[in-house]
Amino acid sequence: MKILFSSRIEPAERWLPLLKPLLPDDSLSTEVEDPDVAIVASPPPGTLEKLKDAKLIQSLWMGVEALLADPALPRNVPLARLVDPGMVAAMTETVLAHTLDWHRRLYRYRAQQRELKWHRFRQYMASDHTVGVLGLGALGTAAAEKLLGLGFNVVGWSRRPKQIPGVICFTELNEALERSDVVVCLLPLTPQTRGVLNRESMARIRKGGGIVNCARGPHIVRDDLLAALDSGHLAHAWLDVFDKEPLPAEDPLWRHPRVSITPHAAALTEPRTAVQEIVKNIERVRAGQRARNVVDYAAGY
Repeated sequence: MKILFSSRIEPAERWLPLLKPLLPDDSLSTEVEDPDVAIVASPPPGTLEKLKDAKLIQSLWMGVEALLADPALPRNVPLARLVDPGMVAAMTETVLAHTLDWHRRLYRYRAQQRELKWHRFRQYMASDHTVGVLGLGALGTAAAEKLLGLGFNVVGWSRRPKQIPGVICFTELNEALERSDVVVCLLPLTPQTRGVLNRESMARIRKGGGIVNCARGPHIVRDDLLAALDSGHLAHAWLDVFDKEPLPAEDPLWRHPRVSITPHAAALTEPRTAVQEIVKNIERVRAGQRARNVVDYAAGY
């Protein structure tokens, strides 16, 4: 098969040496005419228009909202998200780190260090707290299972009904929020989830709680979050994603004492584990089967 690799962000020299040995009989390069499969991540302008006859467009990322927003995307071609085991593991580690930062009050001890203040806070057991996971796909499910393993109570929310042993799953958002001390957002960005964490919804999180957003910036209404932090209703927010990236220097989030910022680094696609998933999908297409993790164009993910 003819396979095109096209990305303005993911370097081909990092991916092609790993992919080519696994696809020895295929033509794989950054310059392929009329490809059967296109492996893409933020492809150059004009790329998608040339894929109308492809059998599969394989994203290098789990989030595909940018591709879906491009009017040039051929909707007759299956588009597959990349569910990378390495990324899932990294995201789970990040969620655990931020949740434990809140649970053990480490963010408050860091603030005390800057003030040269010595004060011990009350110690809690994990079972004293409930973590709400918004989005129960591969990332959310893995995070929920690890949180359970640490002894936290875990509730989850998803658009479709889910069953995860030990997790109380809801399809009604308010029910999940009202039981949560910390809310972890791992949702896909769709018109329905944009602004899902706003003044009204954040008010339902238990007082003194926190928010961890490792999904997309537009899931949170920034000014509503700042108001919830300033009022003391929320104790802290851990933000990895933003409406504008890089986050502009003048944005108040940078300097807010109750916000911890990371530069969209919660979980990166790991080529060493991702290539196996890409090859599996290509082999399925070669065998005339449906690729895995194909996007539902109507649902937006």
